[in-house]
Amino acid sequence: GPAAQLAAPRAARGKAFDTLFLTLMITHHEGARTMAADVKAQGNNVRVEEMADDVIAQQTSEITRMNGMR
Repeated sequence: GPAAQLAAPRAARGKAFDTLFLTLMITHHEGARTMAADVKAQGNNVRVEEMADDVIAQQTSEITRMNGMR
C-alpha cells in the first residue's frame, strides 16, 4: 500500500533508490494520465478537457523520459 511505498525509498540507497524513485513516479504519472482520460470521456467542460489533453501529453513525455533513465 501507500505506506509501504513511502517507507521503501527510506530503506533504499544509491542506484536502488534511483530505480525505486523512477518506478514510483512512473506509477504516479500513469495515474494522472488515467484521471485525464476519464475526465475526457465523462466530463463536459471543454476547458477541463483541454487541460486533460495537456496533462496526457506532459505525463507521457515524463514517463518516456523516466523509462529511459531506469
